[in-house]
Amino acid sequence: MFEGATVAKLTERMRKLSRLAVTIGGFLIMIGMFLMGAIALTLLNIIDISALVNETYLLMFMLALLSVGVLDVIAGILLSRG
Repeated sequence: MFEGATVAKLTERMRKLSRLAVTIGGFLIMIGMFLMGAIALTLLNIIDISALVNETYLLMFMLALLSVGVLDVIAGILLSRG
């Protein structure tokens, strides 16, 4: 009987972690689509990003990309455990 309660708790925890991983994955897909669109617009010379490449904006972009990378690693770890 004790084992059944433990298994139920673990199952519920894994269900919550998988929902979290799916949520993070959806966010990463959205960010990836945004970045691919921005790259396509830049390659087609529709937008000019040279105005955004100063130290203030460059640091902000690097932090944004780093945080997306960290979220990607966390989602991968959660999905590998499930």
